[in-house]
Amino acid sequence: MSNAVSGSVLGRLSRWAAAVPVALAVLSGCGSGEPSAASPAAADGARQVTVFAAASLTGTFTELGKAFEAAHPGTSVRFNFGSSATLAQQITQGAPADVFAAASPATMKTVTDAALTSGTPTTFVRNKLQIAVPAANPAKVDELKDLTDPKVKVALCAEQVPCGAAATKALAAAGLKVTPVTLEQDVKATLTKVELGEVDAALVYRTDVIASGGKVQGIDFPEADKAVNDYPIAALAKAPSGDLAGQFVALVLSPQGKDVLAKAGFEAP
Repeated sequence: MSNAVSGSVLGRLSRWAAAVPVALAVLSGCGSGEPSAASPAAADGARQVTVFAAASLTGTFTELGKAFEAAHPGTSVRFNFGSSATLAQQITQGAPADVFAAASPATMKTVTDAALTSGTPTTFVRNKLQIAVPAANPAKVDELKDLTDPKVKVALCAEQVPCGAAATKALAAAGLKVTPVTLEQDVKATLTKVELGEVDAALVYRTDVIASGGKVQGIDFPEADKAVNDYPIAALAKAPSGDLAGQFVALVLSPQGKDVLAKAGFEAP
């Protein structure tokens, strides 16, 4: 994840991180706008909306962030992409954010249980798993049971994060036990292991296989239908830029947002 934060958001994050012993990912920027005194979201007067989003949304939300900036001159969108479980923990411990988009209802529930969402979260897309293998598929993986072969090096997401929970559910549905050589903290890190040739296969989202641009190939398997993840989004109750938070959520839910997400391989809820 790239690191870029500006103005008072960085200041608030720094003070928060010093008080709470949690390793925060620094917010990454998708652009910047001209200064405007209309919002207190940034010390230099620029309007800013901060979005915490699941790692699997990196490509689509970056695109939507640019569209949002174009439609709101003088506004910048800053992203914190990562494991939904980690992001939810950061929000509940005081990290300043305007919007949270999670890769599972369970991780969103952490935030709603703390009464930190503004209204009820909305499920905006669904995502399912594929087996990702290197383009040449050197281990000749064809189906899910091939991952049980001890000669096949497999990467999985850690079980506490949505892609890991989905993998556990899919494997249980298939009655299979897989011993991974590595457990990663988000789906992007898991996919990277395949892209670099460090593992023979991984269970990741279909959208991440598509986003790889041909670096890996995806293999469908029937049990993926039993482990589909719903993605909820919500503006946050303590959003520093509440009006912008609502407008960003509206963009994600709009026909434009749905089109961007569908082209990336996400399914309608």
